[in-house]
Amino acid sequence: MIEVIVGISALAAGSAAGFIGCKATYGKKIKEKTKEVEEIIRKKEEIVKEAEKKAERLVEDLKRQALLDAEQIKREAEDLKRQQEIIIEKELLKRKKELENELKQEREELQALEKNLMTREAQLEKRIARIEHKEEEIDKKWEEVRRLEEEVKEIQKEIEEKENKIKEAEERFELELQRIASMTKEEAKAELMKKVEEEAKLEAAKLMKEIEEEAKKEADKEAKWNLVTAIQRLAPEITTSYTVSVVDLPSNDLKGRIIGREGRNIRAFELETGVDLIIDDTPDIVTISSFDPLRREIAKQSLERLIADGRIHPGRIEEVVSRVREEMEEHVRKLGEETCLELGFTDINPELYYYIGKLNYRTSYTQNVLLHTKEVAYLAGMMASELGLDEKAAKRGGLMHDIGKAISHEVGGSHSKIGAELAKRYGEPDVVINAILYHHNDEPARYPEAVLVAAADALSAARPGARREALQSYINRLEKIEAIVNSFENVEKSFAIQAGREVRVIVNSEKLSDEEAYLLTKEIAKRIENEVEFPGQIKVTTIRESRFVEVAK
Repeated sequence: MIEVIVGISALAAGSAAGFIGCKATYGKKIKEKTKEVEEIIRKKEEIVKEAEKKAERLVEDLKRQALLDAEQIKREAEDLKRQQEIIIEKELLKRKKELENELKQEREELQALEKNLMTREAQLEKRIARIEHKEEEIDKKWEEVRRLEEEVKEIQKEIEEKENKIKEAEERFELELQRIASMTKEEAKAELMKKVEEEAKLEAAKLMKEIEEEAKKEADKEAKWNLVTAIQRLAPEITTSYTVSVVDLPSNDLKGRIIGREGRNIRAFELETGVDLIIDDTPDIVTISSFDPLRREIAKQSLERLIADGRIHPGRIEEVVSRVREEMEEHVRKLGEETCLELGFTDINPELYYYIGKLNYRTSYTQNVLLHTKEVAYLAGMMASELGLDEKAAKRGGLMHDIGKAISHEVGGSHSKIGAELAKRYGEPDVVINAILYHHNDEPARYPEAVLVAAADALSAARPGARREALQSYINRLEKIEAIVNSFENVEKSFAIQAGREVRVIVNSEKLSDEEAYLLTKEIAKRIENEVEFPGQIKVTTIRESRFVEVAK
């Protein structure tokens, strides 16, 4: 643009000079040139204006572009900043998780160390207690030894005195015999020794007989006194367990809801709990019948909750029964722990708490087994204390002697042998295992405490009104029926109901077809016929149920 302006200026200057020099000859041309110059100047001005406008537009464009570039750079910087912040945040989260994991691991290690330390402290306390107990026993034995030594010394002194007297008597007899019979010294001595020996034998035999009779009298008297003392010190609860429980209804109208449409609710309830639900004309009550107290208690609590909740249908029944069953397991475990603490035992394996608590829902000839067990423990402990034996060992043996009854229905075999295996598995001492086996003569008594446990068991069972024979025979028959059914493969659960007149068998639907379930039912019925004595008939009902569940999200 500047070059154009300079060129035009030069051309104008040249034209003016030519105009002055050639005015005369070129007048017309000058005018024409003047016009051209004016035109050129006008165009120049237009070009200059246009150039200025273009320059202004260019400057504006450059400014706008600069602003756009600045904004782009700013956005890119902000994006980069955000990306960096995200990366930093991820790194921080990752590091936080790593630190949390490290902290958690350190806490777990610390807890493990604390647990190990507590275990070692408990073991150390046990060892200290055993050592102290042994020291006490040693002290007692030393005292006994000292007493015996003193008695031996006194006896030796008496023997020496008697020997001296005998010697004096022998000398007198010798002189008398020599004087009377004119015997030699050797002959007189032989005759005298013979007579003395005969007299000594007679005296010894007489003394032995008197001592033996006196010892028997004292032992019999002491044993009776110890038994009377132990029995007088114990005042146990007297409870008789029956096979029915009663649930009160707020309204008689609830009976229809419990039964449900076409009986579906009562069938679902009986199937889940394994009990008989008896709904008759008796107003405002429902009776639950089952030979198993644990099933009966689960059914009672479940029905009470269903009545209080108001929602009674098969799905709700299954949910409530399942929840009550879980709560009962925890309650049984806690009951066993409380029983151990009540008897003063804190070192029993916690796995045994459940089996001890379960004895509360077992009966022996209608006698509650847990109460019977506690009674035996107290009696055995008191008798051991009276006799100077190990009171804790006797009490522990009494607590554990019927532990096999908690699982004997689930596992076949004698409850004493099963209980001994269970006690051995969870680290019970040998004296306890011997007491468990001895109280049913499965093993000879190797400890005096085992004999005391058996005696206490007999005392508790023989108490008037403690047991009933007929009901126990009935319960044994139902337990045997269920044990036979459970021995078949693919049987998940079985319930003997209707006083043993019906058995409901629940099988695995995935492993058995309908035809196989039919054959299984016939086999079960045949085996019950061969192995169980029962009046009338027993109906065997096999239930094969399929369920398909899907969750809508």
